[in-house]
Amino acid sequence: MRELSGTSYHAARGFLSLLLEELPERDRLDGELVTVLGEHRRPYWTRNVWERPFLVEFGSIGEAASALRSIQRNWAVLPSRLHRRAALIAEKLPPLPSKPKIFPFAPPDVPMGAFTLLDEHTMLASAECSSPFPNGEFRFEEDREGPPSRAYRKLWEALILAGELPVTGERSVDAGASPGGWTWALAGLGVEVLAIDRADLDPRIATLPRVRAIRHDAFTLKPDAVGAVDWLCSDVVCYPPALFEWVSSWIESGLARNYICTIKMQGAGFDRSTTDRFAAIPGSRVLHLWHNRHELTWINLERDRRKLLGVSR
Repeated sequence: MRELSGTSYHAARGFLSLLLEELPERDRLDGELVTVLGEHRRPYWTRNVWERPFLVEFGSIGEAASALRSIQRNWAVLPSRLHRRAALIAEKLPPLPSKPKIFPFAPPDVPMGAFTLLDEHTMLASAECSSPFPNGEFRFEEDREGPPSRAYRKLWEALILAGELPVTGERSVDAGASPGGWTWALAGLGVEVLAIDRADLDPRIATLPRVRAIRHDAFTLKPDAVGAVDWLCSDVVCYPPALFEWVSSWIESGLARNYICTIKMQGAGFDRSTTDRFAAIPGSRVLHLWHNRHELTWINLERDRRKLLGVSR
């Protein structure tokens, strides 16, 4: 085993081109996996990051599997080449859970490694990865009757990765709520939801207990007019600078404790400068969720801001 002094980045599904823009000085490209030697970078368009990649030379399929098992139990295969041979190695490893997850649940607390073949007798692997899920991928057991759209999966995923859930009695804003997928998810957790959109909510969602809907441009509704909220959520279709300006007004007001907002990109490109401004807000995480499309998700929790300041609640 030979450890590489670098990091491997597994591109977000369908967005390898954007990851390559973020990592122009790369050392290897193996399918969707981009390896950069030297200093660790922080690109946004990833589904998983291989924190400490290493090379293993092996003679047989069994030898390759034994080398991985000697390190830890869980390994996900990334078939960038020699798909059949990679699959045969994976078959000799302990099986990984594949059933859709029932929300809410706690992320696995055991390491999830990843490996790919470079040639018939060499594999690139990492026991330490940023995602606890195989190749950053996981699916929920979906509710196909309650929510009016599938957008709720983004909010569910963000909450799972954030490690904190809204609780009964808390108050939230859902900006850009129509048709009501995020509102449905928040109300289902017992949260009081102020759903704001210039379009109507689905009637089934508008009449849910704990939901109050108003037709308004959320970005022109001042924080003082809304009052204190525990969760400020937005899935508004808008230019990233407009979202940043709105979020900034709430941060300045001090009236919101926790934020989960979708940063939607316009056209085929990537607004790196605005995304960096979101990431620079203390306590922030900006990431591409498995359920995101051409968008990123900004998460900022009071818990994380307090931790940075060394303040106990």
